[in-house]
Amino acid sequence: MKIDILTLFPEIFEKIFKWSIIGRAVNKNLVELKSTNIRDFSKDKHRKVDGYPFGGGPGMVMRPEPIYEAIESVKENDSVVIYLSPKGKVYNQEMANRLSKEKHLILLCGHYEGIDNRIIDNYIDEEISIGDFVLTGGEIPAMLLVDSIVRLIPGVLGSEESFMEESHYDGLLEYPQYTRPREFRDFSVPSILLSGDHEKIDKWRRYESLKATYLNRKDLLKKRELTSEEKEMIEKIIEEYKNNI
Repeated sequence: MKIDILTLFPEIFEKIFKWSIIGRAVNKNLVELKSTNIRDFSKDKHRKVDGYPFGGGPGMVMRPEPIYEAIESVKENDSVVIYLSPKGKVYNQEMANRLSKEKHLILLCGHYEGIDNRIIDNYIDEEISIGDFVLTGGEIPAMLLVDSIVRLIPGVLGSEESFMEESHYDGLLEYPQYTRPREFRDFSVPSILLSGDHEKIDKWRRYESLKATYLNRKDLLKKRELTSEEKEMIEKIIEEYKNNI
């Protein structure tokens, strides 16, 4: 996979490309990451890339010409061009899974009051938001996408199971995790995890996963077709929660 990031601040990504799992993926040639400075395509002698909005209003808008040239400089036949924008569809694990199967992603980071809409209408394949809030630019959302996508590329984590059991992968939040020591300041690891009975452990983890999802993200349960066993677990969780009020 190739990921090109179009930004006004390419230096932000220099350490990201060398960091932890992403860095190892780059070193293994499992992913190719590159940042391109949109200012390099400005025809202005001061390398300006913004202008006042037609119709008036606060702030500045990024001009279409340098953005178009930047996109064209890296675009290929199989490229998917993504604009990081608070107006886009809210990013989730399902989108990460889908994008991890693409051959080439181009992530466009906006700035100021956004970009000229003619770019969005004619040269963008997807608009993606990371939540219902506004940031100064698209650099942090781009980092988020890179991290969440690269870790799903086969061979990056070494085992498919390591991400298949994480929060959101199957539509539920992840169950609690514990490690050594068994006792920490009088707090013990749940005995079921020390039992060696993998069937019971799997059932406990499914229950705890459903419990975390019910208490924190009920909206996720509405999108999921629950099994009869999971429905029974949810009923038990509801009773347990009522008794603890």
